[in-house]
Amino acid sequence: MQVILMDKIKKLQQILTLNQIDAYIIPTADEHNSEYISAYYKIREYLTGFTGSAGTLIITQNKAFLWTDGRYHIQATKQLEGKPITLMKQGLPNVPSIEEFLIEHLKKGNTLAFNGKTMDASFLLNLKEKLPNINIKADADFIHEIWEERPELPFSFLFKLEEFYAGKSFKEKVFELRAELLTAKADAHILSTLEDQAWLYNLRADDIPHTPVFLAFTFITDNECHLFIQSKKIDKIIEKYLKENEIILHEYTEFYQYISQVNDKHILLDFKKINYAIYLAVAEKNQLICKQNPTLLLKAIKNKCEIENIKHAHVKDGVAFTKLMYHVKSSIQDSTMNELSVTSLLQKFREQQESFIDISFDTICAYKEHGAMMHYKATEDSNVSLEPNDFLLIDSGGHYLDGTTDITRTLALGALTDTQKLHFTTVLKSVIALSEAVFLKGVKGINLDILARGPIWKLLLDYKCGTGHGVGYLLSVHEAPNGFRWQVVPERNDSAELVPGMITTNEPGIYLENKYGIRIENEMLCVTKGKSDFGDFLGFETITVAPIDLDAIDIALLTKEEIRWLNQYHQKVYDTLSPYLDEEEQSWLKHYTREI
Repeated sequence: MQVILMDKIKKLQQILTLNQIDAYIIPTADEHNSEYISAYYKIREYLTGFTGSAGTLIITQNKAFLWTDGRYHIQATKQLEGKPITLMKQGLPNVPSIEEFLIEHLKKGNTLAFNGKTMDASFLLNLKEKLPNINIKADADFIHEIWEERPELPFSFLFKLEEFYAGKSFKEKVFELRAELLTAKADAHILSTLEDQAWLYNLRADDIPHTPVFLAFTFITDNECHLFIQSKKIDKIIEKYLKENEIILHEYTEFYQYISQVNDKHILLDFKKINYAIYLAVAEKNQLICKQNPTLLLKAIKNKCEIENIKHAHVKDGVAFTKLMYHVKSSIQDSTMNELSVTSLLQKFREQQESFIDISFDTICAYKEHGAMMHYKATEDSNVSLEPNDFLLIDSGGHYLDGTTDITRTLALGALTDTQKLHFTTVLKSVIALSEAVFLKGVKGINLDILARGPIWKLLLDYKCGTGHGVGYLLSVHEAPNGFRWQVVPERNDSAELVPGMITTNEPGIYLENKYGIRIENEMLCVTKGKSDFGDFLGFETITVAPIDLDAIDIALLTKEEIRWLNQYHQKVYDTLSPYLDEEEQSWLKHYTREI
């Protein structure tokens, strides 16, 4: 395996030398700036063997470097071991950013190359300002010379998300979008992000694993809407729907040629959400208005219909997870369970729920030290059997017609040490602190993050990731622009003002390499709390319903208020879920949601 990887990189380096290219960038990206990508675009994974969802590879004529964030430091270290690739752990002291690295290493007259269709426009424009004397080759797609059996572009049929799920029609949404364009003094807009387009059209598909979207581009004006998509994805029902809504269809492959002919328009573009090839196609002949996609905020603030539906989805998801928790906790003493069997069983319980479509991401079922890898995925090679001791961390979620869920629970499979209970209880204290937040209108997630991180910081510990992220409605489980993070990370775009209707996860954790990981995660709805002479106050409603393992808690470490919160939460869990459980499961749940 390592020899093969070395051969791939060596072959690419030979191509770079032949073409006089000094550095070649390979991001983890498709043409739509997607977080999760189809197999066709997993070039970085193909070349390095690193399977995480985030990472950027830079190859020079004689070296290779991989950047990834704190979620994947442990995983990447293991997967790159013995390979001719230097791991650059983003966020750590003395580790340069990608931009800093390129500024340091590229000299006047050097050539930087990449495939412009998969490179973020804002990154390149900023880099060009700081490196004006280097040559840019934006059409360097060399991968076809190396990847002989590359997968095909994904294909799946579209289906309509009915209005009683979506809450608004396409016509209502496009009216709102055009109003935003008018305010921005734009007469055209290019939309390439897949989640935004799926939301706008009230359409879904299965082009990205566990993200129900479809490959497409949209060009919209004040009176026309052009959709660029593979026509084979559209059946008679969807064709009729698009025609009724006056949506003009083009083939997916015609997009770049079409926009290159657009001229004299004021085009609103989110430079962080379009690729560099799109920018090059329209920049010369048009006036570009660099603003955030209006759809980003429109879809992040859920309407009343979506909110009610999402709460229904969480009940179903809570039933599925509680059944799984009951099975694991009740069977652990004489069990033959392992990480993969638990993963399969949880999916089975979800599949039993009405309107279930798919899991919302690859389930993280991580026993003992595997839990320290934040985005661990069990494989046949890594799979381990569960024993009646230590922690089992399960981070999972589902897509339902009612919405998307994301939940993490850490289960005690047996007796724990005092330190383990201290760490679990501290994480719980962090969850409660953020759940109970009341704050003035205008506050951002970055203002509140310390509420969750504070108890953990007091132990001189930290977690190398954000505390929470927005969640889409039958879309991506990670949705901008809302989130919780202690410092701004521009590329994450999760520092927006918190607004009623936004749904954000609350998931602090403690991760100790080679020992264990602990995470508790609930989704929270931003709601209005009240008004006074001092302003409008907001807070959160926890909408995830599933027990938090009482076996892992040191009650002596909780305050009266924290105990009150936990008891009230568990009463809600029992009242909500018990009608959907059998007698044995009800009895078990009653015990695991008891007052403490």
